[in-house]
Amino acid sequence: MWPADYLKERLQLTSTLSDTFPYQRVTVTGGAGFLGRFVIEKLKACDAEIFVPRSRAYNLIEKSDIIRMLNDSQPDLVIHLAAVVGGIGHNQKNPGKFFYDNLMMGTQLIEQSRLHGVKKFVATGTVCAYPKFTPVPFKEDDLWNGYPEETNAPYGLAKKMMLVQSQAYRDQYGFNSIFILPANLYGPGDNFDLETSHVIPALIRKCVEARRNGAGFIEVWGSGSASREFLYGEDCAEGILKAAALYNEREPVNLGNGREVVIKDLVEIIARLTGFEGEIRWESDKPDGQPRRQLDTRRAFEKFGFQAQTSLEQGLRQTIDWYETTSMARGA
Repeated sequence: MWPADYLKERLQLTSTLSDTFPYQRVTVTGGAGFLGRFVIEKLKACDAEIFVPRSRAYNLIEKSDIIRMLNDSQPDLVIHLAAVVGGIGHNQKNPGKFFYDNLMMGTQLIEQSRLHGVKKFVATGTVCAYPKFTPVPFKEDDLWNGYPEETNAPYGLAKKMMLVQSQAYRDQYGFNSIFILPANLYGPGDNFDLETSHVIPALIRKCVEARRNGAGFIEVWGSGSASREFLYGEDCAEGILKAAALYNEREPVNLGNGREVVIKDLVEIIARLTGFEGEIRWESDKPDGQPRRQLDTRRAFEKFGFQAQTSLEQGLRQTIDWYETTSMARGA
């Protein structure tokens, strides 16, 4: 968990949503995860009654468990954050699992939420759903103009099916389901397991451990030429709650900060902020993934006033500080 003073500082940035949030009973799948913890803290400021289904009690891939979960929580609003996720390597090793688990969770949750009279469903997709060669910046209208990047296509397509279902259910049943597309996320509390983590936590861990151990180099996947857009977790949570409160339309919406960074530059920034002064060795036989990622964020600002507040360097400093503190406390 995060220190109390950190949470207090971040919650001061929360908008007046706490005074106007229109839902009382909120179920957040994945609420105990990285992004979910930010969402939960903001919902607490809205005085919402929050239910977080844990995997040991509810297997959200199983229809019977979803029905039982909805009967137990009786939500007005469902925010679906739960997902089977990982970096490029983990995606390559588990394409079938990533497709099936994410597809079954999303499809059955939307259907059972409709049948249970849930007033609104917020489906969180992924930037991986965009075609491999989408023109930059990625506009929501380009979502269907090609096939996703191969290394994470099963995951991206499974998540994108929630958009198809949301629009179909809105058209046929009048079910208020919206679809959000966050950029790559990072921040305190992220997953730093090198087997399953995404690029920023993996780089932070490698640099910190190399500095502590006096290692002369770190190894980084790919060529360093690809670019990514990164959104701080707390900013993403703010955007999700603004969309939950204010957005009720069928079109997907990007959540990001509208800025991309080349991976080579990202590594240099993280090395500088962590104090690692050794060599960067690029493993060019490993995949880069999608060549470029940068989102067009105008729709989120126009429809519900979302604008990211945390710069990349500020967010990286806070994430590194969190990892340095927690890893030292664990003796890692």
